[in-house]
Amino acid sequence: MGLAKTEIFSDQQNAIASFSKAFGHPARVAILQHLFKLDTCVCGDLVSEIGLAQPTISQHLKELKLLGLIKGNVEGTSVCYCINIEKWQEMKEILNSFLNQDLTSQGDCC
Repeated sequence: MGLAKTEIFSDQQNAIASFSKAFGHPARVAILQHLFKLDTCVCGDLVSEIGLAQPTISQHLKELKLLGLIKGNVEGTSVCYCINIEKWQEMKEILNSFLNQDLTSQGDCC
């Protein structure tokens, strides 16, 4: 397997790729939507809400947490997750600057 060579890309390019990974699986999108709807959530609730097995949900939560988009707090034997508002705002700014680029002219291309 080859190296990703992420060091040859800008911080912004790496951030866009990392944040985009959050939307790369519909389960992560569903988890984020559910967390926004409830504002907090216990992992067990996600299993019944999303309809995937606990280990699968846990793996998607781990990915979202590694990206910093969610935070988790241990409460007894459960972990409650919520959206990391600061990181969400940062992601929105980075992605908006990328997505709001417009072509000035198509020229004769394609």
